[in-house]
Parts: sequence; structure tokens; C-alpha cells
Amino acid sequence: MITEQILGDRYEIQQQLGKKAGRRTFVARDLKTQELVIIKLLSFNSDFEWNDLKLFEREAETLKSLSHPAIPRYLDYFEVNSPTIKGFALVQTYIPAQTLEQYLQSGRSFTEVEVKQIATAVLEILIYLHGLNPPVIHRDIKPSNILLGERSGNSVGQVYLIDFGSVQTVLAAEGGTRTVVGTYGYMPPEQFGGRTVPASDLYSLGATIIYLVTGTHPADLPQKDFRIQFKPAVHLSSGLVRTLKWMIEPSLDKRLSSAHTALEALDAFHWQPATIALTIGKLTESRIQLTKKRKQQSDLASSIAKRAGSKIKITKNWDSIEISIPPSGFKLSMLFTGAFAIAWNSFILLWTINALIAPFPTNIPFALFSLPFWSVGFLMIWRLIFGLFGSVRLSIDHQQITFKRDLLGWTFHRPQSLPRENISKLVYILQHWHPFPDRNGNQTIVPAQLDICVGIKKYSLGGNTGIDLSEIELEWLADELSDWLGIPIQHN
Repeated sequence: MITEQILGDRYEIQQQLGKKAGRRTFVARDLKTQELVIIKLLSFNSDFEWNDLKLFEREAETLKSLSHPAIPRYLDYFEVNSPTIKGFALVQTYIPAQTLEQYLQSGRSFTEVEVKQIATAVLEILIYLHGLNPPVIHRDIKPSNILLGERSGNSVGQVYLIDFGSVQTVLAAEGGTRTVVGTYGYMPPEQFGGRTVPASDLYSLGATIIYLVTGTHPADLPQKDFRIQFKPAVHLSSGLVRTLKWMIEPSLDKRLSSAHTALEALDAFHWQPATIALTIGKLTESRIQLTKKRKQQSDLASSIAKRAGSKIKITKNWDSIEISIPPSGFKLSMLFTGAFAIAWNSFILLWTINALIAPFPTNIPFALFSLPFWSVGFLMIWRLIFGLFGSVRLSIDHQQITFKRDLLGWTFHRPQSLPRENISKLVYILQHWHPFPDRNGNQTIVPAQLDICVGIKKYSLGGNTGIDLSEIELEWLADELSDWLGIPIQHN
């Protein structure tokens, strides 16, 4: 048996760790140094394909060029030609740690602080890999390819990235036939077509973190529009939920573009004081300086969303979201509103003039009586002008929420900005009949409205606010805000 053999006249096989088509992985002892090593063996058996040899040789060449404390180090590469096996062997350093998959299978669960530390460690490895010339793309990040050492104080343990058997360099992808490799559930859509970019590794890492926090394989979680629907199965901070959603975006245009960007998104969390106390001690001065440098140099991913037929524009990234609602423009209904407003205000003007020319002091009550009617008349004119020329901007970042009304470039209404952390709920009020009839006994329809509740205050869109939006637009805005904030929509 191979477990009793000595390969390359030097490596004594101790134990088999894994086996898949054409490949086996062993723990062996180097008889020269007496140290344990890992041997990956590619054998020429019935399952052998020449593409396997190409990937195997690429893994060996890649490991030769890498130098990172969290990546196994290349030691040796040789041909095996024994009576029981023929093929090639790759020798690399042995890391005494278990995989995340093994931890999960043993029943271990991970806290939010721990998964954040794991994600941070892997992202720092990816920054190194993707920063090489040419960039190295792992293509198979998953729980069984991430090793985790024993806990140390407040640290989850040392994190390692292993198994570069699917690795691709950008030059290899551009210069030859693309090969579809990876693991279902962790592969982004573009990888199924044989195309991979550095952001492809971010998708795999995001799916891995989702597995850690849900305990369910990503392929077994429900999907909507090719997006993994993991939120109902977890209890995480809105910041982590939002970052994970950006990492597993099916569209490359909307996904976080680089490991730098993903790490900044992770660093931007609003952690509770106890959590900060746990993590701040882990930051060294060099890490702080590196973070500052990344913040100065990174090009943060952002996306602009539009809905067909709507003038509303949503600009968002992991750090902020801004909703711009331009003037609704001319509508035929404005002719009736304008004519009615003119008639109404003309009548009130005539009433007021007659009241003022009446003998004093009997004219005072009649003049005061007209004030509420003037307010209604001005409100009609205001809504007409705002519909033609007014715009609205709603901005939310990690610190605050800001709401502005602009008219012809002049900000005339800007309530005080409120803390972002005070946003408690999103309430979507469906279009409905008013519970009480008007003065003529007629039932009136109340338009749909979206309320963003911030403490005891709220910002409203639609309804009778003068911000004229359709139900489809309001539902779209509600979905976008719910997705970015990590807050469910309440329907009334």
C-alpha cells in the first residue's frame, strides 16, 4: 500500500488526508529533516486527464513564486515511478491546523467577531495574491481550503489559505484555453464560463462566510435572481449583512471590486464597545498605517441603479446610499390643479379684500377666518411648482441620514441630519381609501407612502407629501433601502 511507501527516496508516507479523482494528499515525514510535510500526488490512472497535469504543474510553479506566512511553502517536485503508482508529487510545508470544514463538522459555531477576523485574514492574503504581477487568483476558496489554528486570547486563531490546485494567473487566462474549475455553491457566475477575475475570489469568500454563519452549504440556501438568500437564517449586524451581499453579487459590476475594498467595508462596521475592545488590541501600528494607506488609495466600488421608465437615480456603495428624485415634470392633472388653485385663491383674495374694507373692528374676525383657506391655496400652488421644478435627495452613510428638498438649485428645506443608528424601521403604506369621506361625502384615495422611521421622527416619500411617486417606484425604493440597511419592510 502507498501509505507504507517512501516516495522520492526521502518522504515516508504517514497518513492519507484526502482523495479525489486522480489526486491524493498525504502527510509524510521528510527523512532528511525529520519534519512533517504535505505531499500532493497526481497519478496516471484511469481518471487522468492532461488538463489535470497542466493544473498540477501550474500549482507547483505558483507555490514556487509565493512567499507569505499564511500560505504553504513549496519544498519539492518530482516524478513518481514505482511499481504501484506512476505520476508526479508536489511537496509543501505541513501546517498543524484543521480546516473550517472540519470545525463545522465537529459542531463548532462561529460568532460574528470570529467570522469578521477570519474574513479579514483571508482578505489580507488575497491582497497579497491579487497584488502580484501577474495577479494570482485562487479560484477555489471554500471552508475545506482554509485552515484555522488554535484560539489565542481574543484571536480566533491563525488563518491559512491552502490548495492552489485551481489557481489561475491573469496571463494564463489570457494566453490559453480557459478551464472551468471550482466548487459548486462557492463559484461566482462568471467562473462557470471559464472567466475569473480577482473579484471572483471575493464571491467565494463571501459564500464561505455565509456557510460559517448559517451552517448550511450555500448551494442549499434559497436563491432569488441568482442571489443567495442568507439573511433570514442569520442574526448579524446590518454592516456585515450588507458587506456579504456586496461580496456575493452575481453581477461583477455591482460586486466589491477588490480585496482592498472588501477589507475597508469590513473595517467600517459600527461595532458595539465590547466588540471594539476585543478587536482593537489586535491592531498593530503597522496595520493601522496600512489601513490608512488603503483608504487613501482604494477605488471604492459603487453602482448606479435605475428603474426603466423612472427618473429616480440610486447611487450606492458599501459606505453610503443616495436617492435622487428629480422633478416629476408636467402632467395633465396639473392643468386641473392649477385652474382650481387659481379659482380658489382668487375667491379667497376677493373674500379677504372685502373683509379688510369692512368697518373696523368687525373686519378683523372675517380677515382671520380667511387664513386657513390661504394656507390651503398656497399649499396647492406650492405642490404645483415643486412638481415642476423641485427635487429631493435622501442620503444615508454610516454616521447619519440627511433629507433635502431643492427648488431650482436652492435648498429650501433641510431638516437636521439624524444618526444613522437610530433608523429603526421602514414602513410601506399601501394605497388605500381614506377611512372618512370628504365634506361632500365622497371617498378619497390616499396614495402609497414610504416612511423611514428615525427615532421619534420620520422621513416620508410619496403619499400626500408632494413627492409624487408611483407604487412601483416606492416598492423599488423600499427594496433598495431594506437591502442596504439590512432592515425588513413593514407593510401597513
